[in-house]
Amino acid sequence: MTDPLVTYAADGAVGTITLDSPHNRNALSAALVEQLQAALAAAAADETRVVVVGSADRVFCSGADLKEAGAGGMEQGARTLADLQRTIVTHPKAVVVRLAGPVRAGGLGIVAAADLVVCADDVTFAFTESRLGLAPAVISLTVLPRLTSRAAADTFLSGRTFGAAEAAAMGLVTRAVPPEQLDAAVAQVCGDLAQAHPQGLRETKQLLARDLVARIDAQAAEMATLSARLFASDGAREAMTAFLERRRT
Repeated sequence: MTDPLVTYAADGAVGTITLDSPHNRNALSAALVEQLQAALAAAAADETRVVVVGSADRVFCSGADLKEAGAGGMEQGARTLADLQRTIVTHPKAVVVRLAGPVRAGGLGIVAAADLVVCADDVTFAFTESRLGLAPAVISLTVLPRLTSRAAADTFLSGRTFGAAEAAAMGLVTRAVPPEQLDAAVAQVCGDLAQAHPQGLRETKQLLARDLVARIDAQAAEMATLSARLFASDGAREAMTAFLERRRT
């Protein structure tokens, strides 16, 4: 038995999902995504009203697992990431992301799919795909509706790193607070959400998510195919190899 990459624990009205794959900075490996789906299913079936998704290590998610990507066959991986975003968007409970550390590329699909995002104000973000010969194809399903078109063009095209205040201003996160206030802020958000009647919470979430679900259903297959084509390209393979070699030095 290998150690779990994702854990789930319920405490009263709040269920907590923790990403715990520090060896690759919570990269979206096939195993991690599968375990995250299982944790979300467990949360959907119990008596909690709110689900918090966070990380055991400081890094929330470093994006796609580039080692798996280098082995090829990324279309299925892209489809499972689209499915994961849809699971979060359509989850019967309110999903809150707790960000204590950086999040990159594919991890931002989880952030954008969540209902609310509370982050420490020293957290950094980047859509790094363009620098690796890729495009943020599958995560665009949930990210683009959260951003203005100018913010999307700025951050998608450049791949630059930006901070929590800018992420909040562009609509990517709900609230940024000092790191020492993060847990209290998440607890307050969860407490407010737990006051809602389960039916009211569920039905209101469905109302808010209608357009997002329709977008995912209409475009997921196309975006997965695009993602797979780019990951398989010579340009992306060269860029990813160079990135991995720099990280090892």
